[in-house]
Amino acid sequence: MDPVHQDFFEGGAGRERTLADNERAFERRWIVPRVLRATGERDLRTTVAGTSLAAPVLVAPTAFHRLAYAEGEVATARGAAAAGTAMVVSMAATRPIEEIAAVGGTLWFQLYPQPDLDFTEYVVKRAESAGCQAIVVTVDSPVFGRRERDLRNGFTDLPAGCACENMRDATGQVRPIAMDATVGWDRIAWLQGVTGLPILLKGILHPADARLAVEHGAGGVIVSNHGGRQLDGTIPTLDALPAVVAAVHGQIPVLLDGGVRAGTDMVVALALGAQAVLVGRPVVRGLAAGGSEGVRETLERLTGELDQALALAGARRPADLTPDQVVTR
Repeated sequence: MDPVHQDFFEGGAGRERTLADNERAFERRWIVPRVLRATGERDLRTTVAGTSLAAPVLVAPTAFHRLAYAEGEVATARGAAAAGTAMVVSMAATRPIEEIAAVGGTLWFQLYPQPDLDFTEYVVKRAESAGCQAIVVTVDSPVFGRRERDLRNGFTDLPAGCACENMRDATGQVRPIAMDATVGWDRIAWLQGVTGLPILLKGILHPADARLAVEHGAGGVIVSNHGGRQLDGTIPTLDALPAVVAAVHGQIPVLLDGGVRAGTDMVVALALGAQAVLVGRPVVRGLAAGGSEGVRETLERLTGELDQALALAGARRPADLTPDQVVTR
């Protein structure tokens, strides 16, 4: 991969403290196994926001996959489908949602609400028509984060021949993605009038916002700090998870992304109340190394590690894990 493009995928905002602390948060946790639980063969299946998953892991929305591999998001979707995993397609994908959906598999669609409501509705309807089963609204981006690596490298636009294909309007023109600081809870209500798909809010860290998500009829929340790419110094997602879980009182599903690198990380997040996790950078690395097969191998390794870790922790299903099985160092 071009080192500039690799920096785009691997980098974070500011001094990258949050980027590093997302992983360190898992290193601060110990698993406390239960024994003699007769787990037998494990069952990793789960259902989140009406979507059936073979395992509680989804591909997180990440932009510009053609910078990692020529087929881009089509290869990612093919690998995710082969692994039985759902993919959340980025609004900033470099292949159109229709081509990604043609691969098959389970898709959700990530949305940055745009100031032009008619265009936003047009994008959502494209995702619906392509068969996406949920809309994931990124809510932590009123403005663009300061990413020092990209600034140092002068990476401010896609190379010739690449475009954000889901930003094409009805005339075929590619619009720039706008970060809209005017977005409020009323925009979520507006989206609910546009689509009947579940709407999950990605970027929830404060328990008060989690409660508001319930009150406003969200289909779920994703505890996320944008992979450390927006506000540097933000709380690691794993540290934010328990308070968010407590705030929603089981009324809507809680998912988590940020720092998940192994099956044991997944066990920790699931024990602390996440119904599923999303992984981004590991999938992009697999894509760059081996295309769709690299994505499949990455996801199957994670789910295989989860299966083994569940057995060793004394659980047959992810839902069998309990918060008392995780302690902080």
